Amino acid sequence: MSLGVICVVEDDSAIRRGIADALSYSGYTVHDAPDGAAGLELILSTDADLVLLDIMMPKMDGLEVLSRVRRAKPAQPVIFLTARGEEYDRVKGLKLGADDYIVKPFSIDELTARIEAVLRRSPGRPSGQRTTTIAGREIDFERREIVLQSGVRRSLTEREHDVLSFLCSNAGRAVSREELLQTVWGLDPRGTHTRTVDMTIARLRETLDDEPTNPQVIKTVRGKGYMIVSPTDGTVA
Repeated sequence: MSLGVICVVEDDSAIRRGIADALSYSGYTVHDAPDGAAGLELILSTDADLVLLDIMMPKMDGLEVLSRVRRAKPAQPVIFLTARGEEYDRVKGLKLGADDYIVKPFSIDELTARIEAVLRRSPGRPSGQRTTTIAGREIDFERREIVLQSGVRRSLTEREHDVLSFLCSNAGRAVSREELLQTVWGLDPRGTHTRTVDMTIARLRETLDDEPTNPQVIKTVRGKGYMIVSPTDGTVA
């Protein structure tokens, strides 16, 4: 049984073929296209579970493809593949509605992990994440409740719940403040000067009984953002 249908839109034939072969081997059904125009046609005509979309392509770039896809399929999960590492490109892609991005070069293991994370949190799919245990803290997402190692129960606000859920869906990956603003708050990070993300993280750490000067649950990754440790064992993925 296929794990899902993935469209790969990438103009570099070697990269496209390598991704397609690796994902097919992993159990996915893969369709691919060599440029933006062909990719848009493929995406709109295919009931795909997820799209891997390059940004720099002939005929139509990935940003324009995503913009058109969002008008026709608002809930279509999309991960950008890009050689650009600049923050502006990442933020622009997220602003247009990309679910994630991955910067080339990348390993197949990293790519499949990102795919699995996006599929877990995509609309219409069971999240599989009702409860989880992180560094001895049991988190019940349905009840919006945390049980500490001491047995003390603490409630999560709606925003704290959403931030914690997003971080857990991306365990082991540093999530930038800009991505959290865009994804959780629905704000355009460009020109937005606010400490609301840092304040929410601070409150979450307090709720999690996570030492603020040496946090063990929600790590601060210098220059990148915040990363939550892996569920169940409390170690960084």
